[in-house]
Amino acid sequence: MFTLNCKGRLLVIDKPVVMGIINITPDSFYSGSRRQGTDAVLKQAGQMLKEGATILDIGGQSTRPGSEKLSAEQELERIIEPIAAINSHFPDTFISVDTYYADVAEEAVAAGASIVNDISAGSIDTKMISTVAALQVPYVLMHMQGTPQTMQQQPIYENVTKEVLDFFIQKKGELQKAGIPDIIIDPGFGFGKTITHNFELLRNLSIFKMLDAPLLLGISRKATIYKTLAIAAEEALNGTTVLNTIGLMNGAGILRVHDVKEAKEAITLFNNYQQ
Repeated sequence: MFTLNCKGRLLVIDKPVVMGIINITPDSFYSGSRRQGTDAVLKQAGQMLKEGATILDIGGQSTRPGSEKLSAEQELERIIEPIAAINSHFPDTFISVDTYYADVAEEAVAAGASIVNDISAGSIDTKMISTVAALQVPYVLMHMQGTPQTMQQQPIYENVTKEVLDFFIQKKGELQKAGIPDIIIDPGFGFGKTITHNFELLRNLSIFKMLDAPLLLGISRKATIYKTLAIAAEEALNGTTVLNTIGLMNGAGILRVHDVKEAKEAITLFNNYQQ
């Protein structure tokens, strides 16, 4: 069981939970996740919460391979009003902000977010770690080789599981030393990894339990699924459920997904299987 302090409210992860993805972008890789305007975001948030999401992850720019990098100002323009609106309409919701900018993280937390989800592990904006430490909110620590613009240009590892684990051991120590008490581990499926690397990490996911932190699985509708099955991202829901189930059996505590209802059903069945 893990207990995360989210701005004074406790998020207890004693059984797996769902993090619903809301992308306030025109260009995220999966068209079904894109939302424009506060009303559309609120409608999506309400639906995800009704279907059983515990956390909503709000992002203002696409980090798909080769995506265009936006400025912090552009990100803020997209996400602050919707985060404030979600916080106002659904005050019991745990809101995560998906950003690698310290200024965006700070303003998002002020608007109602209580978790920072940074794909760069503090490498893109060097102020991020000290900012999150000052905010005293949980931090999603993700592994990525390269940047979103370069990460899929021939990623190479001698032993992907060992290298990602070593990265987390070192980085978790740095974050704790900096004053971040609550850390969530995300192996970064698809971020500087081949399909083979992703399957190896999924197969070895239980190894990361030694880090004594919640494990986040973010594989929803990604290329590992749709390229393996020779389909489109729009057709990858069934494949997502299969890999989410494997992840649950290997220790995943948070499923970051586009499709909340199906992920929640997988968790319910998994919980009953565990009894």
